[in-house]
Amino acid sequence: MKITLLSIGKTNNNYLKEGITEYLNRLKHYTHFEITEIPALKKASSLTPEIIKQKEADLIFKYIKTNDFVVLLDENGKQMSSKDFSVFLQKKMNSSVKETVFVVGGAWGFGQRLLERANYKLSLSKMTFSHQMVRLFFIEQLYRAFTILRGEAYHNE
Repeated sequence: MKITLLSIGKTNNNYLKEGITEYLNRLKHYTHFEITEIPALKKASSLTPEIIKQKEADLIFKYIKTNDFVVLLDENGKQMSSKDFSVFLQKKMNSSVKETVFVVGGAWGFGQRLLERANYKLSLSKMTFSHQMVRLFFIEQLYRAFTILRGEAYHNE
């Protein structure tokens, strides 16, 4: 199964880029994973949050195929432990899903059309994180999930 992380905007902070690169290198041993950064809207400050969400959804839809299993990383999504997340991934790998696409939206969240298209909504925490930090946190959790599935010593429990 291929796993993709779609995100609006770029990661600007070097310390986050370094962490992301570290976990991308680690993930190569477990799965086919890629990050696609979708350019942020230009002149967004002149738009309402609802229009921004609609326009970002239009951009995101260009990267989603009909058969993709789409998971929105959303504060209102289901929370799960790292172990539960590993089970979730294993179920996706055992099913006929060829690609699972995780999506980090923009600062205003997701438009209604994208919320309706999603197969699942996942919350990383009840806390709010910057969209740049979410990328690193998610990739680390993805790596952690694969080490759990392989019975490796990274995850302590």
